[in-house]
Parts: sequence; C-alpha cells; structure tokens
Amino acid sequence: MNGYSEEITLEGHIIDSGILSKVWGTVMDLGGEFDLQEIRVGRSKNETSFARMKISAASDAQLRRILGALQDDGAEIVSRGNVRTEPAPMDGALPDDFYSTTHFPTQVRLDGRWVDVSRTEMDLVIVVDRAQSAARMVPMADVRQGELVVVGHEGIRVLPPQRSRSRELFSFMGSEVSSEKPKQLVIEEIAAQMRETRTHDGKILVVAGPAIVHSGAGPYLARLIRAGFVQALFGGNAIATHDVESALLGTSLGVALHNGEAVEGGHRHHMIAINKIRRAGGLRAAVEQGILHEGIMYECIRRNAELVLAGSVRDDGPLPDVITDVIEAQKRMRAVVQGKSASDSTSPRAGAPVEMALMIATMLHSIATGNMLPASVKVVAVDINPAVVTKLADRGTFQALGLVTDAELFMRELAEALQV
Repeated sequence: MNGYSEEITLEGHIIDSGILSKVWGTVMDLGGEFDLQEIRVGRSKNETSFARMKISAASDAQLRRILGALQDDGAEIVSRGNVRTEPAPMDGALPDDFYSTTHFPTQVRLDGRWVDVSRTEMDLVIVVDRAQSAARMVPMADVRQGELVVVGHEGIRVLPPQRSRSRELFSFMGSEVSSEKPKQLVIEEIAAQMRETRTHDGKILVVAGPAIVHSGAGPYLARLIRAGFVQALFGGNAIATHDVESALLGTSLGVALHNGEAVEGGHRHHMIAINKIRRAGGLRAAVEQGILHEGIMYECIRRNAELVLAGSVRDDGPLPDVITDVIEAQKRMRAVVQGKSASDSTSPRAGAPVEMALMIATMLHSIATGNMLPASVKVVAVDINPAVVTKLADRGTFQALGLVTDAELFMRELAEALQV
C-alpha cells in the first residue's frame, strides 16, 4: 500500500447501479490502490448494500484527487470531521482547494450534524452560513469577499441517484445514445411522462434551437405550448427571429416553409421580422398590437410561459427581448430552473422548479441548461447529430435520455402522442 490513505464507505444499490465497480475503476485510473475491508450485499431488490474500503496513494495531493472523484460517486469519507471553510479573498474569487459541486444532492457536516446544501447545480461552490447552520451552492462570480467557502473534501457527502427498482424510461444511467432506438415507443413514454408532470402541475422546460423552425416543427411546438405542456422556454435570438419570420412571412431563413423553395429577396426576411418587433417595442407588445398572431413566441406570451432568450455575438438585431448580457441571462435561466422566477411571467407555475426538460436541436443552450439542472430533473436530448447528444452527457448531464432524430419528426410524433 502507498503511504497516504483514507477510509471511505459506500451505501445504497451500489452493485446493480455499477457504482462499486466505477469506484474501483476510478481509484486504479488515478494511480491509487484500494483495500476492501467490509462488504454487505443486499439480499432483495429493496435491501441496500454497504462497502468499506481503504484508499491509498503515493502523495497527499494524489489522494485528494482520488477522494474528490470518489465523492462524486457517493463515497463518504469515514473521518468524522466537520466541513472545512475558508473566507473568500475577494468578490468573485475563491480560496485555494475550493470544493467544486456536482448536480447531485449534497450535504455538509456542521457541528457534527449533516445539513442539506440548497440550490443544487454542477460546477458551483458551497458557501456556509455557520450562524444559521445553512449551506448553499453559489456561482463563483456571485461569491462575496469574506463569505465562508467549503474547501477540501472532509465533511462532504454526495448522494447520487440509484438505479430505479422498477423499469422506467428515465432510470439511472439507463440511456445510450443511438440512432437505432424504437423512436415511436420512446416518444410515447416521453409523452406519458409529460402528461403525468402536467397532472400534478409540474414545470416542463423546452430548450429550443432554430432548427425547430427550419425543419417545419414550429407549429407542433406551438401546439404543445397552447395545450399547457410547456411552462418555460429557453433559446436564443435565432429561434425567436425565425419563428417571427415564419409567422409574418411564411419563411425561415428566406425559404418558404410550405414548399421548401427559396423566395426571391428572402435573405432579408429575418431582418424584416426583427425590424417589425423592434418597432413594436418587443414580442409582448407585438402580440398586444396584433402584429404577431401565431407561432412559438406568440403562444409563450399568450400562455404566460417563462421565456428566456440569451444572446450571442452572431445575433442580428437582436430582438428587444434577447438578453445580451450573458451573466444576466445565466441568472434568469437559473431562476426559472430553481423556481425563483426572475422573468415577467405571471404563470402560476413560475414559482415551481423544473421537473422535466426537453432539449431540442441546440448544443450550446442544451449544455448550458444541463449544467444548471439537478440530477433529479428528467432530461430528453434530441438532435439529428449524435455527437451533440453525446457531448451533453459528457459534460455531466448523464441522466439525459438521448434521442438521435430529426426535430420535425420528433415534434410531430410527440404532438400526436399528446393528442394536440
């Protein structure tokens, strides 16, 4: 055994969920060693298993790297110390050895007691309020000088989801990205989950790319919003602009949606659409003035769905509703996800957290949103390019159900399954 060691424990459905073998693989991949000291295997599907082992490494730094990786898999360090904190040295900066969070439920030990960490999200830090015995996850940019930031790995417990004990579509790590899945059956199960979510007034989020409009799927998404299956929509200037272009001019990027042929002078249609909305004062004003009378944006406004449009450097215009400050856009998206809505929506579900997310034909917005979602949120990622769906999982949103297919086919089949 190497000279630096620490005991860890694992508990839960760690065998059939593959967590135990993943932990062993992580230790060996990082150059460490493990000594299994105790194991108890659950004898029924409802009985959990337990394992205790010693992790060893050649240096303290290597051991800390291993322990940090194992905590993401739910390992608990046996030592009974409280969580360690250090004050932030300045606004927007962190002490050395800060702990970077996962999107799993997390607890920290304060004065010998485990405390839930609120606002679960990956790639944040944990700020502790010792006077209130509370802890929350905070973006680096929002940390203020002197706040107590969790450092190291002691006194931290991560609770990854276990494999479902019954068959379900969104079971833990149960999805492989493939273009050969039986899409109709999968879409019917997605529709069933959406119906169940709507039944108990849960919030469904759609993260939408402009290909929804280009492919002719816009009317199907509009119907889903009108029928109450979408309570929030994230996108960019492109999805909104081309949706407005299609509603006002019947084209998308100058191509007629009814026959797929380029329209003479169509290259300026999106600019005409942007100008119409800018002159009206924004999307809501355009709806109220009767300028915009159909489409995705129209239905979002009529149904009071929470709408967050985040801009980029390539945007034409942009539309007045597009948030050009990316940090502000992050805050608005995060507020909608957590149910602390910072949007203008008057929807009764604006104060509820997102329970289900459909990410359709947009890589960057999907990854950004996936980073903000707790692991408990059911995620469907749809794209014609399998690399996009795979990248979302690689960036941490591994609970996503990946479906490789055309946006129009998916939206049409989903609308039919939901009978809208």
